[in-house]
Amino acid sequence: MPEVTNLLARPVYGMGQIDRVLALTAGTGRRWIDGYTRGRKSYAPVIREASTGNDTVTWGEFVETRLLSEFRDAGVPLVRMRPAVERLRQELQTPYPLASSRAWLAAEGRELIRRVQDEVGLDRRLSLVVVRSGQGVLDWSREASNFAESLQWEDTPSGSQVRRIRPSADITEVYLDPLISFGEPTVRGVRTDIIAELVRAGETPDGIAETYELPRSTVDAAVRYELIRAHAS
Repeated sequence: MPEVTNLLARPVYGMGQIDRVLALTAGTGRRWIDGYTRGRKSYAPVIREASTGNDTVTWGEFVETRLLSEFRDAGVPLVRMRPAVERLRQELQTPYPLASSRAWLAAEGRELIRRVQDEVGLDRRLSLVVVRSGQGVLDWSREASNFAESLQWEDTPSGSQVRRIRPSADITEVYLDPLISFGEPTVRGVRTDIIAELVRAGETPDGIAETYELPRSTVDAAVRYELIRAHAS
């Protein structure tokens, strides 16, 4: 496998793919990544430093959007997270602070995020770090924990970076890898949409499992994931 030293900056997706892969309502990924205008008011992006109009999404931007997707039902506009992202971008000196190994792997990561949250007055419903009740111990929020558990890291000469990620916290078999199948969801390298299409065409899950040498449970997971994102579209 070729050495990858700047995977986060790699262009991978189009805006429409983001909504489809993460089961977001149409246009949500674009609003989070590049901002939007409603009426006469413009809203700055959460992910990018400024709106660019560029439809191409890097792997780092996608990883950060995956984190935001955990907060989709928070009841708070996610644009309110922007001040915290801006501050973390400055603190960590990276365009992808929410995908940074220093935030998620370093011992001081939780402390830094907690401090930034407090400094910008981030709504508690959007918090990444919380204080465990009665113990004063910093812990990841449920949303942040779901995100962190979905990541697989890879060591490179420039440090650790996210290599693979699960699009759904509840379906552990499905992964996205920017270097496999153009970043489309796969199970053991087989695209989930191909498996779902075979099922719709009348193939049995057991037959598909045998053809691709997959456990039956993995085939079922691929179909379940495709049903979830089809329902969201």
